[in-house]
Amino acid sequence: MRDNDSATATATIAVSTPDPAGQGTRATAGQEPPTTTASPARGALVSRGALLAVLGVAAFSLTFPGTAWALEGMGPWTVVMLRSVLAAVVAGGALAVFRVRLPERRHWAGIAVVAGGVVLGFPLLTTLALETSTTSHAAVVVGLLPLTTAACSAVRTGVRPSRTFWIASLVGAAVVIGFAVQQSGGAPGRGDLLLFAALLVCAAGYTEGGRLARHMPGWQVIGWALVLVLPVTVAGAAVALSTEPLRLTVHSVGGLLWLAFGSQFLGLVVWYRGMAAIGIHKASQLQLAQPLLTLVWSVLLLGERLPPAAPAAALAVLACIAVTQRTRG
Repeated sequence: MRDNDSATATATIAVSTPDPAGQGTRATAGQEPPTTTASPARGALVSRGALLAVLGVAAFSLTFPGTAWALEGMGPWTVVMLRSVLAAVVAGGALAVFRVRLPERRHWAGIAVVAGGVVLGFPLLTTLALETSTTSHAAVVVGLLPLTTAACSAVRTGVRPSRTFWIASLVGAAVVIGFAVQQSGGAPGRGDLLLFAALLVCAAGYTEGGRLARHMPGWQVIGWALVLVLPVTVAGAAVALSTEPLRLTVHSVGGLLWLAFGSQFLGLVVWYRGMAAIGIHKASQLQLAQPLLTLVWSVLLLGERLPPAAPAAALAVLACIAVTQRTRG
């Protein structure tokens, strides 16, 4: 997929060249400045990308409650492997129906990172963490994911966000860290260590997925990642089902189905498309709202008590989102 960051205007004498800043076009010598007719289209693309990223965040906000429901009747390894297998069946079917060609060889390394980060690593680490942590606590710790993703993106893609962007991101991260420490009593446990490890692998997967979504549709990125690890997840599911207890209930089945089709596939499809449109670092900051949404779901779906500091944290985090979305990378 070709980037649409700059527009090409038609001139009588010569064709204009892209502006290095990506904000339209500039005329060559001896030529009238071209009109920037692509600006409205650019704005529409950004608005659509932001909407897609928001939909992805909304889908992800239900991941931890869905995991908690699934764990009511299944072991952690069963949950992780089955969710990936089910999502791979849908993704592989879509790839076959639309006769999608295999990705170019140069893209397979990135797809492997996506598979290791968002298909296996993050689900496994967070599911194991939720055996000892509440969904509300885990959601707040994972609130550091936007800053982790922005930093990973800066290193991987060479994008250098502005100083204001980083200040707002760090303030948002500080709010999340303070909230987490206050809730855990200042003593991070095994669950916190698993969640911090999940942040790293997920940030790498998000970064590679956002980069690949500039070359292929987002659903194909996550689709090939799911198919790539299908032999591993099928074998893992067989072992897990034979060794872990299984009790099918409305909650456990419903949670597993949401994890497979909502979080693991559809959520990542719109998320990667959104990142490709508005940029990885800006899309990642929208996830600052994810822990707050998860807190609401944890109260409504799981009956957990909302921490007293949540409203203040919500206002501070939303303010940081507003700042980061107004800064230029």
